[in-house]
Parts: sequence; C-alpha cells; structure tokens
Amino acid sequence: MDIFSIFTLLGGLAFFLYGMKVMSTGLEKSSNGTLTKNLNKITKNQFVALLFGAGMTIAVQSSSAVTVMLVGLVNSGLLEFGQTIGVLMGSNIGTTLTAWILSLAGIDSDVIWLNLLKPTNFSPLLAFIGIIMIMLSKKEKWKSLGSVLVGFAVLMFGMMLMSDAMEPLSEMPEFTHMLTAFSNPLIAVLFGAVFTGIIQSSAASVAILQALSMSGGVTYGMAIPIIMGQNIGTCVTALISSIGVSRNAKKVAVVHLSFNIFGTLICLIPFCICDMLFDWAFIDWDISPFMIAIIHSIFNVVTTCILLPFAKQLEKLANWVIKDKDTEAPQKEVILDERTLSVPTVAVNKSFDVTVDMCVLAKEAFLKAEKQLSSYSEEASAEINGMEVRLDDLQDLLGTYMMKLSKIGVSDEDSKRITKILHTVDDFERIGDHAVSLNMVGKELFDKQTSFSENARHDLEIISKAVQELLELTTDAFRTGNLSLAGSVEPLRKVVNILILTAKRKHIARLQEGKCTIELGFALNDALTSFDRAAGHCSNIAVAVIEAHNGTFDTHEYLHAVKSQNNEHYLKKLEEYEAKFSIPV
Repeated sequence: MDIFSIFTLLGGLAFFLYGMKVMSTGLEKSSNGTLTKNLNKITKNQFVALLFGAGMTIAVQSSSAVTVMLVGLVNSGLLEFGQTIGVLMGSNIGTTLTAWILSLAGIDSDVIWLNLLKPTNFSPLLAFIGIIMIMLSKKEKWKSLGSVLVGFAVLMFGMMLMSDAMEPLSEMPEFTHMLTAFSNPLIAVLFGAVFTGIIQSSAASVAILQALSMSGGVTYGMAIPIIMGQNIGTCVTALISSIGVSRNAKKVAVVHLSFNIFGTLICLIPFCICDMLFDWAFIDWDISPFMIAIIHSIFNVVTTCILLPFAKQLEKLANWVIKDKDTEAPQKEVILDERTLSVPTVAVNKSFDVTVDMCVLAKEAFLKAEKQLSSYSEEASAEINGMEVRLDDLQDLLGTYMMKLSKIGVSDEDSKRITKILHTVDDFERIGDHAVSLNMVGKELFDKQTSFSENARHDLEIISKAVQELLELTTDAFRTGNLSLAGSVEPLRKVVNILILTAKRKHIARLQEGKCTIELGFALNDALTSFDRAAGHCSNIAVAVIEAHNGTFDTHEYLHAVKSQNNEHYLKKLEEYEAKFSIPV
C-alpha cells in the first residue's frame, strides 16, 4: 500500500459522503415534507415518535441531521424537550438502513440474478436513469428522484474505491499487527467513537468498516465493539450543535449521548462476560459486510427496546445534568433556529408559521389603530407601536433566514411556500406601518381635543368595517392557502376604494359648504390614505397566495384577468360587497 492508495481511500470517503448528501437531499425533497406535518402532535406519543424518528432518518439518511434538527426545534420552542426522546431512539434504528444496502456489496455469485443484487453492478444503470430523469423531466419530483439514484450511484462508487484501497492492507503484517489492538473491546469501542466523531457520520463509519471487512482480517470480536463505539461517536454532532443554545436544547444532546452510552454498556458488558465464560469460537472469525449490517441493526433495536420504557428516567437524568437555575438570566428568544436548516422542510414549516404570526399581528395592530380614531388611549398607542417594532424584527429575521434557506434544495411544495413568504412579508410589515400612521391621526385628534363631523365619523365607521373584513379575509386566505378566499379579496378591495373615493368627495363638499375645516380635512385624508394603503397590501397578499399556487408572478396580468367582464366570481363578490358596504351620497 502506497501514498496513492491513501489518496484513493480519502477520495472514496469523499464520494461516499457526497453521494449520501445528494441522495438525502433528493429523498427529502421528494417526500414533500410528509414526515414533518403535525410534528408536535406526532411526538407526544413515545412509540409514534420512535417510528417518526426512524422514518425521518431514512428520509434524510442522517441521524446526525435529525438530532441537530431536534436541538434547533427545542431551542426555538417548537418542541418540548421530552418529545424528542422517542425521535432520538428511532433515529438510531433508521440509520441502520444504509448498512443493509451496502452489505449487498459482498455478494459474490455466478448466478446473474444474484449478481444483479450487488449495488456495484446495478448502480451504474441507476446513475444513467437518474441523469436522464434530471435532464429530461420537467417535474421537480422526478428530478428529485433522479438525484436520489445518482446520489446512490456516487455513494456506491465511493464504497468501491474505499474497498479497493483497503484490499492491499490484508497482506501487510504491520496492519495485521495493528488490528490485534482492537481485540481489546475497550480500545475497539474508543476507536469506533473517536473515528465516527471525526467524520461525524455513523453511516460512513459503518461503511468504512464494511469496506475493510471485505479485505479480510476484521473479526467479530473487533467489529462488534467498534459498532457500539460508532453509536457514541455520532453524538459529537449533537454536542457541537448544542453550544450556545437554551438549557432545554442542551438536554437533547445529553439524552442522545446518555442513551448511546447506556446502550453500549448494556450490550458490551454481557458480551465480554459471555466471551470470557464460554470462549465463543466465532469471535475470531472474519466478519462480512452483511453480518456487520445485522449486528448494527440488532444492537440498535435491542438497546432501543430496553431503554424506551425508561424514557422518563433519561429525561430526569438530563434535567439533573443540565439544571435549570432560578437566577439564570432569561434566554434570548429564538424564533428561527439555523439548526432546523438541516431538514429544509422543517425550516420551511417554521418560517411559514412565523409569517402567519406576522399576518395575525399586522391585522391586530391595524384593527387596534382603527379604534384610536374614536376612543384614543395612550396604552393602546404603546401597544400598536410595540407591534410595529415586532413586525420590523420579524421581517428582518425572516429575510435573513429565507436567504439561507433559499440556498438549500427544497421540494416543489416547499418552494411555493417560500415564494409566498417572500412576496408577502414586506406587505405585513407595511400594514403595521399604516397602523402606526392611523394611530397618529387618533393621537392628533386627542391632543387637539377635536373630532370629525358626524357624517365623517359615519363614513369612517363603514370603511373601517369593510377594511376589518378585508383583513380577516386576507389572514384566513394566507394561513389556509384557500384560493377561493384569496379570490374574494380583490372585489372587496375594489369596494373599499369606492368607499374611500366617496368619503373624499363628501368631505370636499362639506369644505365648500363651510361645514368642515382644512385642518380636520388633513387628518381625515391621512386616515383614508392609511385605510387605502392597507387594503392595497391585502390585495398584494391575496395575489401572492394565488400566484404562488400557480407558479407564476405577473400581478398586473392577474389583476387585469380578475377584473375582466367574464370573471363571474369577481363580479358576484363585487355585487355582494357593494350591497353590504355603502356610503350614502
């Protein structure tokens, strides 16, 4: 073995890790977030959470990514710490699938049908099919599946390179002598933990062990403790991700580490005792990749079955290790944790939830500001200003987060949701700005101890009710994605415009008759402008909901089509709202 063999080994590891990344991204995108829907509800039951954790790990092909995601979700308050324990245990089971697939590489038969099961034989065909799907398919779902196939082929190519690079090792006396050190179970466990911690992937670590086993010289006595150590080493990623997070989020990493340490002790101690008592002959037999996969699965399933009933005890242990301090300074609120980016669908879901919060907050701010025109309150004014600051903060937060999220591959469905967020977040913030403007009109009237005329107040009351319904309609349309509700926004916005124009014409008539002052006219015009601008932003949001669903964004063309004489829904709703909201001339 020379320096070039080492280069080949490192290159094989690089191809393996890259292939796994491509494959996991494709799997996650093609799943359309099915596994992450109703996440909070799913994880309340430990057994269901276990199945969810296994399924999620299979989907993203990385238990480390799932663990980092859980740390982020707990840190941002989306999940309770106790809800993650079942998911963590399930992820240990889900991660064994990769070893099973790679174990097929050890098939050696003259029978063509058996040889076809060998990944190195059929993966080139999968790569070709995958490339065709990526290049020719117009649907993102098929492109994602193509990426899965290409990723798997690259992964298998990396596995083959590692296996070829390690083959000369079996003929080296120095290497054989080095392997004897792993006959000591403690050294083997330590090696498995350290090596896995360095490359931060238990799947890759197991794959390297399988590749090494194909060259011979790796015995059951060496492999079993190494596999146990690999489960401990995979906790390094979670420990790193827990730096700088809340105490509850740190507890996730503690549970992950303690679960794997206890699992190793539970299996390693009986294994060593039984070997001493019965002197098992198979301990010195060479192990195959297939048997590594079996042992990997048995170990993870057995430790999970043993420790799942003790989930509450693991939770108490984490609470004891990471104690909550009464005198501790309050943690800074984390709304969008970057750790959730490890699973893009979860990140998109959380981003959408935050945008819905913005939507509701903007609506409440404007409705509160409307009341300031008739009954001004300093307390309400402070609340409105606070809401506007909060909207500004959320806008900045979402902008930064969405920039990072946009660099990650997502599914078609998630892409539509991202588009909808990006096209509406500024509108929600601007509605908050107009709430502040409306509040200032109320403050001006209060400070000057004056008020609008009875006719003006009546007109504003009607406009206020129409805008209130418009905001409610827009909020519901955005939150639910209901296209029918979104389609009802534009005709109501048109009615609001008509009401505002009517109110302005009546105000000019009062001025000409000397029944109103110029000063009050400025205040009335400012109030009407705030109503009009807020209605315009509602229209923008509704258009974004519809256009994001259709995958196109040409607002002017859409609005022109909506207002055409052939649009029955628009005309029907327009007539309905005109009858409901009208200002007597």
